[in-house]
Amino acid sequence: MFDWLGYRQGLPLWISWRLNRKLKEDVEEIFEGIAETRKELLFSWSHEYWGHLDRLKEQLDKLHASGDCSAHSLSSDSRMNQEQLFSALYSRASDFTELFVLNPSGEVTYSTYASHIGTTYDDGSQLGRAIHHLTGLGTGKLLFGPYGDPITLTIGPRTSTFHDKMTLLFMNALHTDGAFAGILCGRVPNDVIGDLIQRESGHIYPDSGDNYIFMAKPELNLHIAPGTALSRSRFEDRTFTHGENLKDGVTTDWGTVSVKEHTELELMFTDPATGQLHPGVASTIRNGDNLFVAFPGYSDYRHIPVIGKGVTFRLPHCPDDWGMMCEGDLEEVYRIRSIRWRHSRLHSASTLLSSVLTAAIVYAAASHLSPLAAAIIGLAACLITGLLTSALVGRKEIERVADRLRRLSRFIRINAEGTGDLTQRLDTRHFDHDETRELAKWINNMIDSLESIMMQVKLTAGDVSSSQQIMNDTTAVTVTSAQRVSSNISEMIRSMRSQLLDIDAVKERAEHMRETLRQLEQQANEQIDVAKNEVVRIGDKMSHISSKVEETNHTIRIFMQTVREIKGVLHVIEQISSQTHLLALNASIEAARVGEHGQGFAVVASEIRKLSDLTRQSTEEVHGIISHIYKDAEFAFQSMEEGTKVVQEGNLLVSAASELLTAAAEDDLRKHQAVDEVVQLMEKIASVSKENRKISKDVESRVQELSREIESVRHTSGNVEVIANSMQQLVGQFKLNDSRIR
Repeated sequence: MFDWLGYRQGLPLWISWRLNRKLKEDVEEIFEGIAETRKELLFSWSHEYWGHLDRLKEQLDKLHASGDCSAHSLSSDSRMNQEQLFSALYSRASDFTELFVLNPSGEVTYSTYASHIGTTYDDGSQLGRAIHHLTGLGTGKLLFGPYGDPITLTIGPRTSTFHDKMTLLFMNALHTDGAFAGILCGRVPNDVIGDLIQRESGHIYPDSGDNYIFMAKPELNLHIAPGTALSRSRFEDRTFTHGENLKDGVTTDWGTVSVKEHTELELMFTDPATGQLHPGVASTIRNGDNLFVAFPGYSDYRHIPVIGKGVTFRLPHCPDDWGMMCEGDLEEVYRIRSIRWRHSRLHSASTLLSSVLTAAIVYAAASHLSPLAAAIIGLAACLITGLLTSALVGRKEIERVADRLRRLSRFIRINAEGTGDLTQRLDTRHFDHDETRELAKWINNMIDSLESIMMQVKLTAGDVSSSQQIMNDTTAVTVTSAQRVSSNISEMIRSMRSQLLDIDAVKERAEHMRETLRQLEQQANEQIDVAKNEVVRIGDKMSHISSKVEETNHTIRIFMQTVREIKGVLHVIEQISSQTHLLALNASIEAARVGEHGQGFAVVASEIRKLSDLTRQSTEEVHGIISHIYKDAEFAFQSMEEGTKVVQEGNLLVSAASELLTAAAEDDLRKHQAVDEVVQLMEKIASVSKENRKISKDVESRVQELSREIESVRHTSGNVEVIANSMQQLVGQFKLNDSRIR
């Protein structure tokens, strides 16, 4: 029946459970609400801070559009602008204790914490592994941690109640021209998420309630086992518990549970009796969620029976699945003793006592007095005991309940009037363990939530006021710029109108030039046609001359051949003449030898010799004439050859002249086409200029409209300032704890 609790510890808890078993559905709703609220807080917070980094990244992308994201490569003006951007975000996002930039090599090139600049993280470091993991992600974002970083401890807290070296890191990849250029990082102390889920003053179960995060399923941080604590426990420090704490050590029959530095990564949520994960955490990891609020509960790491709700979730861009337990001790949750129960118990006891007294008095009276007297005495006894019972119940219960209700009424009235002190809380120790204490706890929770909301409203009103002032300044500059733009556009339209007139004039000149070129082209074409006809005729004549020269050359070649034949004949005659002369000489010799008998023959031989000499002389003269004729014929042949070459060159020149005239005609045609294209281009320019003039007029009207709207924005901004001031005045009516920002 009492399971692992045993009789001595289990019986009182079982009695409490039985007395309050009707509250089971309410308790389930309470833990469901706590878990869902804390989960939504974590998601809203993470979305908010990712939004901060995304906006800063967009601003850096604009700043570094033409360069590297490294601060070393920036000009002095760009570096100043970057510092202003980081400073503005650092002021607005108060949970960030550091904003810094890593280059692709893992070196810190810029940081709001100057001592961090120049630090390099290699692949062997925790952050180096995170950088390597981030570069492989398509989203370009990574929520890394929690992990231990001494720099977090050195920088110190900004908003967290507690502080140690445990760190969450928002990592957003930067790109330039599509290439990885670095990582924008935001450092958050891990205790911030502990504050988010704890909200100490709003705890419904202040003595035992604990909300904590643990590892459910690691994907990146494989060295963290499931069930390992990822957030601070309420029982880590003495401030939050009436009993033992984890720093001093929580004592169980199976040993002492303690942490040396912090809960995160040091504590496994196990049952000391078994060494296994306690059922709440184990069931949550196994099923994704777990709700158990019935007796006997389950054992936590303190080996105390607890009940509660467990959920698993994955924060945006966190690769690991986390779990969260929202628990309370079974004893505190079912500690309630209803007013009805207490009143019934007192009334029953007083009724029993008064009945016994009345019976004793009636019995004594009946023994000594008449029945009538005994009846009268019995009536008086009943009346007196009834009045005494009513007075006792009124004093012991009704007055006590009324006093608690007056406390609650007074506290509510102070805050309901709109000028309450939201830093005050009801002291639940002044209330009994009944409905009034539950009401006081829920009122404290409501005031805690209201204070958080009012603090956010106060901060928002301040942000609105500062943003409104910036908007006023920006609007004034924008109005001036818009007016200057409007003036420039008007001037541009005037220039375009003048330009359009010039374009029209140029177009008219181009039209006139085109007409003139057409006339010149027509005249040139006519002249070219005449020249081409003449060239053709000259070509025909040159061809005729060439043929005649060729015929003459042929005749001269025949003549030279005949001369060469005549020279051959003359050579034969010379040979005959020489032989005749020789014969005549021999005949003269023979005639002289025979004497006078041969005188007649000698005379004949003498005549033959004279004829031979005359023939030789004539042949020599003819040979000289023939040689002279041959030389003249050779000279005529060479002259005719040169004439032939000249005629051929003439033919080539005629062809070239014809081609030149054709090309000239084509050039004139191309010139005409070019002029046509220029005219068409001028017409297009004129058309575009007209369209630009229309567009510019529209732009001018839009700019004027924008100026009017900006003026309206200035007036609206003034109204926003009034509203923000009014909001601050309204919030100022409440007293708030400025150290609480959520």
